[in-house]
Amino acid sequence: MNMATAAPGAPNGPRPAPGRPEKLRLGDVLVQQKLISQEQLQQTLDLQRTTGKKVGRLLIETGIITEELLANGLARQLRIPFVNLKTFPFRADVVKLLPESTARRFKALALEDKGDILLVALADPLDLFAYDELTRILKRNIGIAAVPESQLAAAFDRLYRRTEEISGLARALEKDLGDAVDFGELTASVGIEGAPVVRLLQSLFEDAMQVGASDVHIEPQENSLQIRVRVDGVLQTQTQADKRIGSALAQRLKLMAGLDISEKRLPQDGRFSVRLKEHTIDVRLSTLPTTYGESAVMRLLNQGAAMRRLDNIGMPEDMLKRFREVLARTSGMVLVTGPTGSGKTTTLYAALAEINAAELKVITVEDPVEYRLAGITQVQVNDKIELTFAKVLRSCLRQDPDVILVGEMRDAETAEIGLRAAITGHLVLSTLHTRDAMSTPFRLLDMGVPPFMVATSLQAVIAQRLVRLNCTECAAPATPTAQEQAWLTNMLATGEPLHAKRGMGCSACNGTGYSGRQGVYELLEMDATLTQAASQSNPTAFMRSARERMKGHTMAYHALSLVREGRTTIAEAMRIGFEIDAGGDQE
Repeated sequence: MNMATAAPGAPNGPRPAPGRPEKLRLGDVLVQQKLISQEQLQQTLDLQRTTGKKVGRLLIETGIITEELLANGLARQLRIPFVNLKTFPFRADVVKLLPESTARRFKALALEDKGDILLVALADPLDLFAYDELTRILKRNIGIAAVPESQLAAAFDRLYRRTEEISGLARALEKDLGDAVDFGELTASVGIEGAPVVRLLQSLFEDAMQVGASDVHIEPQENSLQIRVRVDGVLQTQTQADKRIGSALAQRLKLMAGLDISEKRLPQDGRFSVRLKEHTIDVRLSTLPTTYGESAVMRLLNQGAAMRRLDNIGMPEDMLKRFREVLARTSGMVLVTGPTGSGKTTTLYAALAEINAAELKVITVEDPVEYRLAGITQVQVNDKIELTFAKVLRSCLRQDPDVILVGEMRDAETAEIGLRAAITGHLVLSTLHTRDAMSTPFRLLDMGVPPFMVATSLQAVIAQRLVRLNCTECAAPATPTAQEQAWLTNMLATGEPLHAKRGMGCSACNGTGYSGRQGVYELLEMDATLTQAASQSNPTAFMRSARERMKGHTMAYHALSLVREGRTTIAEAMRIGFEIDAGGDQE
């Protein structure tokens, strides 16, 4: 017999239908049900920003609503049963379908087995993460009932007569943490025939590290093998070699990375480490079949490189102060956006180093782990064994973290789990590929994330690019070209003088005129107006308000300030402006 009672006013009676809960914003539901006023909701949202607690919990603690009214309101909106656990006739065999540890973790209780559907009470019927995990654990279609949370806690103590035995299950995970390659030992082991290839690779890596290259490109051409390195974001030709050595280099690199040397028709990805004098270098290898052979690109990550601090990444002082205030919050999501190679991970780790403390549990989920930071738990994803961002992130939430760093929001599932973690009292840091800060919320919406989650979870967005800096040895005053002058006229206040410099090229900068790079940034903090526009998926209102707040504080203006200081060229500042929106968004 169905003992679950329908919530008062629920149309067509109880409907504990299988399927995920609706994606609704709790505050809006309660206002719609006329259980609280819009003013009370706004007061609670303001309080949430300072406390980081859930809206429902704050409404109860402040006496605005009772647990019973809150559960009833959700039941009416979702058209699910409301159950009074004080009088519900439990059956022990049904309750035991859900282990005690799982029941307490997700605040859930098995109520009634209907054959095709198992009715489960949830303290938070909007908790998609709990719903997904319960469905996976029970291997059943489940229907949801709303119950007061305090009744649920009392029911646990009453129904589970003793704490179940907890057995730890050790999962053997493949680890990409093999010993670093020693070129001296490798040369001795490969014999006379393979030694030249090994020595060539050693020379390539040593030269790349000497010039501060971030990548090495080995590219087979029709009549030669081209080897280039990327320095300060720009490719430079290292050497041209006989094309016949290309296959030998690719084969040796694939052996070092543990890839299939017989497969030359498909792209492959791998990683390995090499020791060069006193340095250990992590290498990410990507191979790609081309018309003339396999192209190999290696990303170089120096394990010994000193991690940057927030104070010295080049962020403007006023922005740095605001960013630190955001990082001091206990919940919400902070995104750093920009294209590949724009320094997003460096910014995130500088932020982690700022907030890392003994009293905080910090977990990172990355591909790969680019920096090692003492005192935090770092996890490297591995698609080969289906250890994906989403899977690791779900597991991280069971590790009781305070701060979570997700290397990249690659898909809707990862983004939604991250945003839900931000709602439930975690500070989540991550990256996203967008052109600027203003377009970021709508990139999340395009990925399929519900608007209410973006509006309630996203706290701030930092967008960044890297600009090349003038070589200090050969920088000299420079007269703007006609095109540069037109851009300056658009950007500068009327009559404002600007004395630009440009590197002329010397041996210190290898004739480029540039030496080193620095980040340029813009920061968009979500306020009530922006949150409302995002929750309503209103890009026009959002962009209008965001432009007003960021006027004079965009990446292009930050780059322009470096031109004023003589640290970079007008051409570099123009590149940033045009990269964002052909100069149109910088008004």
